[in-house]
Amino acid sequence: MPPRMNFLPSVIIWTAKAELFRLGPFAVTWYGLFFGLSFIIGLQVITYLFKQEDKPVGEVDSLLLYIVISTITGARLGHFLFYEPTMLWQHPLDVLLPPYRGLASHGAAVGILLGIFFYVRSRQARGASFLWVADRIAIVVALSGFFIRLGNLMNSEIIGRPTNLPWGFIFANNTAYSAVPRHPAQLYEALTSLLLFGVLLGIWSRYRAQTPHGLLVGVFMIWVFSLRFLYEFLKENQVAFEDQMRLNVGQLLSVPAVLIGVYLLLRSYNSVLHRHLPG
Repeated sequence: MPPRMNFLPSVIIWTAKAELFRLGPFAVTWYGLFFGLSFIIGLQVITYLFKQEDKPVGEVDSLLLYIVISTITGARLGHFLFYEPTMLWQHPLDVLLPPYRGLASHGAAVGILLGIFFYVRSRQARGASFLWVADRIAIVVALSGFFIRLGNLMNSEIIGRPTNLPWGFIFANNTAYSAVPRHPAQLYEALTSLLLFGVLLGIWSRYRAQTPHGLLVGVFMIWVFSLRFLYEFLKENQVAFEDQMRLNVGQLLSVPAVLIGVYLLLRSYNSVLHRHLPG
């Protein structure tokens, strides 16, 4: 059944359950559903982009395989490397085997970039460009971010700090924190990811093949990780050791990501400038 929301004066009581339904011993979760949808719909989007630019659609399945493996591997390793490093040598099988409860978006970003690198390297003879592929994947990943953050919302995880704003959520099923109205930080990130998807798709639709390589992924890096840096001020820390830090792990990891985005934007600007210079 769909989650139930009870509205009180200036507060929303969020009572969603993590499980959607069960099939015998197997639980189908909202997070798993949204995670799967992110890849299924992403496949349709990237296929559309390839068709519109007369690229071989047969390459999409191979690209998706690289992206799926690199995303899960990077997100999983990133979580333990950044948040629970002792688990890497104390319980290494927990890192590799399901259930995958710990997934780090920064680790996923690194994993995706590596996946694109290996995909392009395996197809160098066909003239594949790393930044061309990364630009198109950035459109898909922005949409995936929307679905994944909705999954976090359904799990009542990555919750915000207390707020007096009228849209504050009381996460009734998260007993780790006090039952007071809190920022629905997952919803903030979901909606801005959806908006980013629209912006990137709009830029691509207008310029297509004329889009400077690196522009879309540059916009993606700056948008996502600048907002991530700011949203962290509205969120509870994920692990206890972050309480002693001026900036938490998510913020520290976001800074180099933003700088990479700035570099890619400057690079794409210079390429446009040189393209229009006489001689």
